[in-house]
Amino acid sequence: MEEEFVLADRHSRSVVYRAVSVVGAARAHLGGPHVTPELSQSQVETVSAVCRTAAELESEILRLRTGAAAAAAEHDCLLVPSGMAVLGRPGPPPLLDQARYRALVRRFGPVVHGQGVNSCHVHIGVADKEEAIQTVNHLRGWMPLLLALTANSPYCDGADTGYASWRSMVWSRWPSAGPPPYLRGVAHYEWMVDQLVASGAAMDPAMLYWHIRPSAHLPTIEARVADVMPDARTTTAYALLVRALVGNAVEAVRAGERAPEVPDLLLRAASWQAARHGPTGTLPGTHARDCAPMAVSRLIEELWKRVEPQLSRHGDDQRVSDWLSDVQLQGSGAARQRRIARQHEDGLRAVVDDLAVELPS
Repeated sequence: MEEEFVLADRHSRSVVYRAVSVVGAARAHLGGPHVTPELSQSQVETVSAVCRTAAELESEILRLRTGAAAAAAEHDCLLVPSGMAVLGRPGPPPLLDQARYRALVRRFGPVVHGQGVNSCHVHIGVADKEEAIQTVNHLRGWMPLLLALTANSPYCDGADTGYASWRSMVWSRWPSAGPPPYLRGVAHYEWMVDQLVASGAAMDPAMLYWHIRPSAHLPTIEARVADVMPDARTTTAYALLVRALVGNAVEAVRAGERAPEVPDLLLRAASWQAARHGPTGTLPGTHARDCAPMAVSRLIEELWKRVEPQLSRHGDDQRVSDWLSDVQLQGSGAARQRRIARQHEDGLRAVVDDLAVELPS
């Protein structure tokens, strides 16, 4: 698991640029490999150990969130799990002063500005590269629904954007971001990466910012579509759902089932719809060949049929079922942020306080 957080001033609740100090302090709490800086100096990223059970994963997420929040507190900050900074402008720079990020600015210009966006990435082990690529083909159609379920960034710079996931809209400005193409195999994947780099649309294979991809540096499939989520319980449930989806897709690949070749344009349209409305209304059914529009509730039923055997195998079905039920009843993190803003006189300050990772008393 990789989770990205925004830093907010403890007094004003506005975004602050103290990542270098906070990351240094967090590494003392958690160890160097588990906390890293990100593109903007308003961000901190945590990186979990490899986990195999739900309890192990939730404990690791809580450990990392608490340790990073303690480090933030040492520098008068709150650690806030929201896809965008609720109050204060996350850009233009200061960006982290690294050669790579300076190169990004030279090549992509204003696209880099405002990219203080916070995602949740889940890595699932799939060692064989060919199998991983074919598995991604089976999974690409489910990414819009996963985005809808995890949308947690309605506010940016103190204003309601009207979107459930404004983060995904900001992130989509990168030329290499969005739904992955249908890949015919390892050679096609490598050709695609080479062409993106040769064209200048990506500096290197690490800039393949697809919603789901074979990892460039690990023997995993990496789901990158989600906003960072409000708490460890929902984050754990989401990761378990991703593992079940990957497990189901791997079985389909090994059984010789061909994934539906959903057009990229329809996937982009479905992703926009998910970012705009979250888990309400309808979405194109991009998991199937006909892509027929469905109510999100119906898509969740289709998803459950797909993943329930895998979840039950690991004993994860109740956790994921409870989370999906909560999303259907209460909405995603975006709906929660808007409810808090409506219920409190100080509005968006209350949203930041509600989201901020709590320290043990």
